Amino acid sequence: MRVIATSLLALIAGCVDGFSGSNIELDFAPEMPVQASVGATPGMGQVDAASHFTLYAYQTSPDMTTGSLYAVTTFEIHSVVDLSSPCFIDVGDHVPYPGLHVSQYAAKVEQDTGIPDPSNPPAGASQADIELAATALKRMANIQALVGTTGIHAVTSASAGNYPPLASDCTDTSGIPPPTCTDTDSNARRLAACQAYWKSDPNYYEGTDRVLTSPLNGVSHGMVDGENPVNLSPIGGAGFFVDANLAGFDGYAIYVQPDSQTTPGGDLLLFGTPTTPTRGVTHVDLASPSTGLITAELAIFSNLGDDNVQF
Repeated sequence: MRVIATSLLALIAGCVDGFSGSNIELDFAPEMPVQASVGATPGMGQVDAASHFTLYAYQTSPDMTTGSLYAVTTFEIHSVVDLSSPCFIDVGDHVPYPGLHVSQYAAKVEQDTGIPDPSNPPAGASQADIELAATALKRMANIQALVGTTGIHAVTSASAGNYPPLASDCTDTSGIPPPTCTDTDSNARRLAACQAYWKSDPNYYEGTDRVLTSPLNGVSHGMVDGENPVNLSPIGGAGFFVDANLAGFDGYAIYVQPDSQTTPGGDLLLFGTPTTPTRGVTHVDLASPSTGLITAELAIFSNLGDDNVQF
């Protein structure tokens, strides 16, 4: 395995010819690395924010002396909650503070209700305000459970972009208002700036704690295997549809690549060789060649246009 993995770094590129298309299903183990926050130094179990993952199909030459990598699809893996993102905000007619940075939600509710502790509310507090304050605190507790390496990680669309810089303060209109700016004008400007950027870069992922499978921007392809820390329910499984017919390849690999990289290869993360348990289905056990500590299960339903068995 190590010999194969090392040789992949030097292989030349190609393009997978489109045929009838394939459905790719990936189950990533909880150890799968996740994108670091923008501007942060990647920690244990993280990759640089300015990078992405690419799934390659591998084909050995007829004389078995060389091979080629064929790019199949690119993706990123993000925490569904990134408190450091300037656009981790509330959006929609159903939210009380559109454009508010979610990190300030409980503080804003406390400011409006005058209830810092719902279990000991001030005299005259309404039941509705008490419930609102309690719900806000519960929401913030859930958010803390969702962040970091033990939170929920989404498999998403890939983008090389980034948000405009933050403004210097709440009155500066040259950038996105800082998260601590919670007045109505700042919230409106933050909402407008974030939505303008999302429109310009529809693949840039921005998650939300409100609906985990429906991000504020970007495409969610599923989740890394694990457990929802809020309700302890199992989660996992990601899927892609691609135009290529992926039948007949000798191996599959996932590389970590800088966003600036335009050639195949990079840092080999996972590699595996396929089996065909039934017609039209390819199964691959992927593992990190160096340690085997990172794993994934890959299932490919290929040549969908001619499949009369699976669908």
